Amino acid sequence: MSTVIRRALSGLLIPPILRNHSSVLVRIRTYSQETSHDGAPTGLYGFQHLKSPRGFQRFVDEAIERSTELVAYICGMPSAAEIIRAMDEISDKLWIPQSFVGILILTGPYLSDVFFSLFQPFLTKEFVEEANKASMRINDYLHYLNTNCGLYDAVKKAEDEGHLLTKEAQRAASYLRFDFEKGGIHLSGEKLEKVNELNTEISQLCQEFGQNMAVDMGSVDVFPATRIPKHLHRLCKPIYRSTLGMSMGSSNSTSNMKEKGFQIITDPATLSSVLQCAADEEVRKMAYIEGNSVPHANLGVLDKLIAVRHELAQIIGCASYAEFALKQNMASSPAVVMSFLLEMSEMVRDKADKEFNAIRNFKRQKSGQCVDLEPWDESYYTAMMKSSMYDLDSSVVASYFPLPRCIEGLKILVQSLFGATFHSVPLSPGESWHSDILKMTLHHPDEGDLGYLYLDLYAREGKYPGCAHFAIKGARRISNTEYQLPVVALICNFSGSHNSSLARLNHFEVETLFHEFGHALHSLLSRTECQHFSGTRVALDLAETPSNLFEYYACDYRVLKTFARHYSTGETIPEKLVESMQGAKKMFAATELQRQIFYALIDQTLFGDRPAGQRDTSSVVTDLKSQYTSWRHVEGTHWQTRFSHLLNYGAGYYSYLYAKCFAATIWQKLCQDDPLSLTTGTALRKKFLQHGGAKDPSEMLNDLVGGGGIVRNYNGGIVPDTASLADEMGLVDYNMKLMEGKREKHV
Repeated sequence: MSTVIRRALSGLLIPPILRNHSSVLVRIRTYSQETSHDGAPTGLYGFQHLKSPRGFQRFVDEAIERSTELVAYICGMPSAAEIIRAMDEISDKLWIPQSFVGILILTGPYLSDVFFSLFQPFLTKEFVEEANKASMRINDYLHYLNTNCGLYDAVKKAEDEGHLLTKEAQRAASYLRFDFEKGGIHLSGEKLEKVNELNTEISQLCQEFGQNMAVDMGSVDVFPATRIPKHLHRLCKPIYRSTLGMSMGSSNSTSNMKEKGFQIITDPATLSSVLQCAADEEVRKMAYIEGNSVPHANLGVLDKLIAVRHELAQIIGCASYAEFALKQNMASSPAVVMSFLLEMSEMVRDKADKEFNAIRNFKRQKSGQCVDLEPWDESYYTAMMKSSMYDLDSSVVASYFPLPRCIEGLKILVQSLFGATFHSVPLSPGESWHSDILKMTLHHPDEGDLGYLYLDLYAREGKYPGCAHFAIKGARRISNTEYQLPVVALICNFSGSHNSSLARLNHFEVETLFHEFGHALHSLLSRTECQHFSGTRVALDLAETPSNLFEYYACDYRVLKTFARHYSTGETIPEKLVESMQGAKKMFAATELQRQIFYALIDQTLFGDRPAGQRDTSSVVTDLKSQYTSWRHVEGTHWQTRFSHLLNYGAGYYSYLYAKCFAATIWQKLCQDDPLSLTTGTALRKKFLQHGGAKDPSEMLNDLVGGGGIVRNYNGGIVPDTASLADEMGLVDYNMKLMEGKREKHV
């Protein structure tokens, strides 16, 4: 799973017209894509106002002025179609200034890092001051919209007159009304005021949780330095301590000597590298315990967040925050989600237990002792087992994936599947945030330009450390003759620069690039009437499906051979090497799937019903780990205090598993036989990607695969069919039980 930014604004005080219906990313709205082709300077993303800090105020002013005109128009109760059109335009006008000036405050340090990295040339002291002023203005305006009964009444009118609307507009009216009510606008004045207070507190707690993670990453000191593998030295800070040693030339005197060691900062990325590569078990143990015991302050923050979200949900009329969060998803209720997770847990348990025993036996074989398998052993021994079984050398694999060839692979994929081509577009002065940025347009020979893609793929100091897809501009119909094209950006952190041939990706990074590209295609190929449903703005438990599907393309030899070339010889990647990569990927797939189920169970339990005498979060995590995995919990650790998905994915983490099941079924039923055919791509585009969130998800999925076998109705909600994933993972016994159960049901 890539470190894509998920549902970043969930639970915050955002007006319904701006609310993000997708799990994928922060969305930034733009008004037009106006690159100057004569070389004249422009502002960021082509916005003329964003040439200087003071332009921020005018940028916000114009958005508010136009939105105020639209609010007055809507409150005059025009036709239902005009209400929906105008509401969508307000969202279009306000989203980009809201994101630019509010995102730093609303979404915590990780998203702050993203935006600071994007706007490095602009972030002078004056720019920050102007952004803060704009933030205060726009937040006041958003509160006005959030509590505007005239807008709410107009939306209800549009919903009541739904027979006069297109199906997409009917859906928009329903979603807008529902989102207004999630903000409590239909409640009495006292209750509405309380809802606003709670939403503000939730925002502050989320911000505090993220700040604590950024400030307290934990560290361990390791002596001597030889205990740390050389290739990890770059991740560690050299430190020294005094020791007593014998003076040279004398057998009786001693002197102070400096012993070198390393300090390991246990941030998630460094911790992962240490756990995988450090042969010294004590080093791994120290790093694991420290990295899973910080920040301690978040124990209290998380308790408060759970309590405040529960109180919010109950005021709105829900039994739990999970019920509150899931109503518009396919699952529709916590009961449906829990049933699905328990089914998944049962499906994978036997194979995960076998994998656990295999890892434990391997450790005992290597150590020559009958020792227990510890949590800090998993990454180290599984990496060793994969390398031993498949004779894989990560540097050899990476030699076939120079980044320019991987970009070429994305172009080939789009050409084969959709008959479209990417063309490079020159950037105007001031349009991009760094010299590494590339810009391309997606062009179709019959349809013209489909959208624009910015690529910011190389690591640099101060840049957001993960990978993400940003929908800068959503697709929407402006008039009968005008259509607003989508603009998206992919942000990654691969070593090297575009002026160098040194950037070579390991296979996990290739998968990540294709994952993010799946999100980008969802946005670029969107052709919705409303930007409210554009691209990745879909039901939370559908949003990760395209990205998961395109990971399959990154693993299929028929795809890889079209672009994977050795960086020096030009040799096409050998099929046997790809088979080894595939085998290594599947080797502990059940363990990884079980881990994701465990995470989802934690999420559902913490935000589910709260019985009297609610236990602390660490007790919940300990019990669930014991019940649903073979791995022991380490006393005193509290991994959940760094589980940031509890903030922005509260009660929604199960969506990753929905997407995994959907993608497995789509791959097997539609793509596997001929993954690069235009027929396959046309089906993906016309039946799925172009609709964004404008159609019912289950209808789209069934239509895509030609009938049943991808979703099931259960207890008033929708769950994925798990048969394809079970088949892919070799869970034969489970599939047989599943088929027997279906036969018994029919009898």
